[in-house]
Amino acid sequence: MAMAVAHHRESSSGSIGKHLDSGKYVRYTADQVEALERVYAECPKPSSLRRQQLIRECPILANIEPKQIKVWFQNRRCREKQRKEAGRLQTVNRKLSAMNKLLMEENERLQKQVSQLVCENGFMRQQLHTASAATTDASCDSVVTTPQHPIRDANNPAGLLSIAEETLAEFLSKATGTAVDWVQMPGMKPGPDSVGIFAISRSCSGVAARACGLVSLEPTKIAEILKDRPSWFRDCRSLEVFTMFPAGNGGTIELIYTQTYAPTTLAPARDFWTLRYTTSLDNGSLVVCERSLSGSGAGPNAAAAAQFVRGEMFPSGYLIRPCEGGGSIIHIVDHLNLEAWSVPEVLRPLYESSKVVAQKMTIAALRYIRQIAQETSGEVVYGLGRQPAVLRTFSQRLSRGFNDAVNGFNDDGWSILNCDSAEDVVIAVNSTKNLSATCIPASSLTFPGGVICAKASMLLQNVPPAVLVRFLREHRSEWADFNVDAYSAASLKAGCFAYPGMRSTRFTGSQIIMPLGHTIEHEEMLEVVRLEGHSLVQEDSFASRDIHLLQICSGIDENAVGACSELVFASIDEMFPDDAPLLPSGFRIIPLDSKSGDKKNAVSVNRTLDLTSGLDVGPATNHAAEDSSSCHNTRSVLTIAFQFPFESSLQENIAIMARQYVRSVISSVQRVALAISPSGISPTVGPKLSPGSPEAVTLAHWICQSYSFYMGAELLQSDSLVGDLLLKQLWHHQDAILCCSVRSMPVFIFANQAGLDMLETTLVALQDITLDKIFDDSGRKALCTEFAKLMQEGFTSLPAGICMSMMGRHVSYEQALAWKVLAEDNSVHCLAFSFISWSFV
Repeated sequence: MAMAVAHHRESSSGSIGKHLDSGKYVRYTADQVEALERVYAECPKPSSLRRQQLIRECPILANIEPKQIKVWFQNRRCREKQRKEAGRLQTVNRKLSAMNKLLMEENERLQKQVSQLVCENGFMRQQLHTASAATTDASCDSVVTTPQHPIRDANNPAGLLSIAEETLAEFLSKATGTAVDWVQMPGMKPGPDSVGIFAISRSCSGVAARACGLVSLEPTKIAEILKDRPSWFRDCRSLEVFTMFPAGNGGTIELIYTQTYAPTTLAPARDFWTLRYTTSLDNGSLVVCERSLSGSGAGPNAAAAAQFVRGEMFPSGYLIRPCEGGGSIIHIVDHLNLEAWSVPEVLRPLYESSKVVAQKMTIAALRYIRQIAQETSGEVVYGLGRQPAVLRTFSQRLSRGFNDAVNGFNDDGWSILNCDSAEDVVIAVNSTKNLSATCIPASSLTFPGGVICAKASMLLQNVPPAVLVRFLREHRSEWADFNVDAYSAASLKAGCFAYPGMRSTRFTGSQIIMPLGHTIEHEEMLEVVRLEGHSLVQEDSFASRDIHLLQICSGIDENAVGACSELVFASIDEMFPDDAPLLPSGFRIIPLDSKSGDKKNAVSVNRTLDLTSGLDVGPATNHAAEDSSSCHNTRSVLTIAFQFPFESSLQENIAIMARQYVRSVISSVQRVALAISPSGISPTVGPKLSPGSPEAVTLAHWICQSYSFYMGAELLQSDSLVGDLLLKQLWHHQDAILCCSVRSMPVFIFANQAGLDMLETTLVALQDITLDKIFDDSGRKALCTEFAKLMQEGFTSLPAGICMSMMGRHVSYEQALAWKVLAEDNSVHCLAFSFISWSFV
């Protein structure tokens, strides 16, 4: 009997083991794998019902258990994830290898430069001990300057080829050698995640800048993009190729006339007459080099050229080297003489600064190529369903239209109206004949009268351009007139010209900023701004008076060296058509002095939380010595240009209105600048988040104190921080911290920098976002489940999940903590959320 039982047990265990083995190791036929792959392509993570449906629909899967199919899909997802990760690591490895090669070459170049300087230093010492030391001149200079090229026959191909070969040799010596004394550009540290390696000239004839970087595009594509200079160089008005003929090695020689915009109304524009040489080197590299020619090549319209000052381009260009595994290493050199003598003395630093050339041309070129590369690879997020190329075109049109308004070229149809040297605001008028060719597509409406532009330039002292532009962007009601915006919007929508004030409208003062897109380093943002307005006429009270503006904002990084800050906008139809007419207006602030060393900016980034509290304070007395010592003695030039369409019969009225409006804007900007100036606000006045809210420092203290009370731990690294130091550390905390109001519909009232980055929004737009809007369905369910606990116990924890940014991107987080923020009287001021280890999916 016992033997029978044992035999039964052995046979049972063998049967079970056989069944487990058969369930663990399933052999799928080719037809079965094909069927499963088809489902995986449609839905990588099918539900239990979907798997059962699959078995019913595919007889070939009938002998496979649903659990086994579930395991197959798990393994398939795992293999897909491993494949993607392997591909990503290979891409990173290729990038690091190429970057390492570039850094080694740069190190070798620097070593050669050091050796050269040591030799020259020894030579100079020897010369100083000789009797002729007093007559030692520039022959000892460590810089090889490029003299003006002698006049040669431009119609002689042999002569031009000789010039081209000399240009190539001189350019290569600058790009990879020590022909110019290059120094690393401040604030631009090289590394695997940086855009590239940037350098500026320390001392040479003219101004020069150099960049090296890795781009995931082929050399021919890069050369094609860079040669189309108006597409990426915002200051380039036109580029005309007059002569082109083949050279050796399959290269070409071109004679080019280029016009560039002037950045302000205080200086004339520049033009260049150059030779451009495109050729291939023996090592497979592609070179595009360029230099100025002697002569008066000025294009077909010699009269128009009278508005330009002829600039000189020393040998400059692009060296593009293919990389193993795809992509290219690119070297860019820009070496110019911008004829600083032709501008007022106060503006000469702008024309004598290599940092300005680097920001405007060299860095801009490399960033643009990388932007195109990311768009090509599909890494760029679309805004409102628009393709990146369309959004980029809008940015270019806004920038170009603003530049046209600032410069007012005669051949565009602009003429000065009632010019008086005593006038602070210049009024220019443009006929509609050429208007559609500049900033409005030919298919759009034309104006029966034309366009009036009111423009002015002024000098600002001790005002950080980035802070001022951020304030103008976030607090439009402090300087703008809603009725003027409504007039421009109505004129563009339906051609219904009406003098401002004819329709009774009340501006609520609120604006909603909707991001569209941004460049790879967020140095420029494109967005739509909605200004809310309501009719004051009862019978028309239900009609919307909202205004929509298309806007670009750039230069808001205070650490960028030599970059100008801009806020340019134009009324646009709310349907936002691709061929919408645009009349850009806005502000441009250009720093004239470089920042001093490692001294920190006295204006903290936290001041941009809100400056309206400081506007009512007025000029404050100097309370402490540190205020004056921390204040930078910086200068910048502010250029304002506003455009207005008009009917012929209303030209004079619109001109008067335009002048008065720009004067009021200037007055408002001066008031804002006074508040922003480091010595313009009393240190006792803290930034407020919104009217009736506590100061930002106070709220930061409440957030940290409440966290410690409920969680039993410190939110920040140190519990001894107070005042501005506490606010600063909270602002730069790695986790996304957001606060929302305690209402039936909670609305966000504060976020630190990580919170703004996670939601891809601004502090102003944040206040229009409700708490439920950022969570997906599962996140809302988890929040509803835990909300009662949060209100009863004062804190709770949410599991890992997904939330949505305002750009429509999915954001994953490992955990979210929520707690009540208590005020001094122990009342609940708001709710705080901390999203831990968040990242874009």
